[in-house]
Amino acid sequence: MTVIVDYRAGNLTSVRLAIEAVGGTVQVSSDPSTVAAADRVVFPGVGAAKSAMENLRELGLIDVVRDAARSKPFLGICLGMQILFDRTEEDGGVDCLGILPGQVRRFPNVTGCKVPEIGWNSVSANDPHGFLNDGEEFYFVHSYYVELNPFAVGRTSYAGVEFASAVRRWQLFATQFHPEKSGRIGLALLRAFLNMPTTEKQERP
Repeated sequence: MTVIVDYRAGNLTSVRLAIEAVGGTVQVSSDPSTVAAADRVVFPGVGAAKSAMENLRELGLIDVVRDAARSKPFLGICLGMQILFDRTEEDGGVDCLGILPGQVRRFPNVTGCKVPEIGWNSVSANDPHGFLNDGEEFYFVHSYYVELNPFAVGRTSYAGVEFASAVRRWQLFATQFHPEKSGRIGLALLRAFLNMPTTEKQERP
């Protein structure tokens, strides 16, 4: 069973429909025990980091999300990628989950580049796991970005910044873009996630 984490900050319906379209069996839940029992976990997100972290605390989900990210196939999407890292500049600075080391920054104001970035952009991929092919285009909606880090398997440029558009560590895979809004290529990525083995040995920190 694939569980989509409902922490009041997710684009839940479109993510659920996309996973079901590629053959996944999905449950949407905010219950920590349900998330803990899942075979694989999807962690979507839209909105603001501060309220997302407050919701996770209120729902008792922080520890179970951390454990899931380190122990089973786990897919973070958009805000659900950003708050996996240590800290974001959003909302005056917010401490996040700290599952992955790194910082989240706001795009600079650059002439000709609107913030938020909304639309299609290409991903320069170096992904030995086969989730991404170099040069594919995905759909982005974001004002903040994850700095490049050792776990980046996808890089994208916008507003004069090259940032991590996809990361991979253990069985955790996370994307700044929205695979559920990225047509055929996004569905292929979701299918690859559903096919990820659940028995892979974890490289725990």
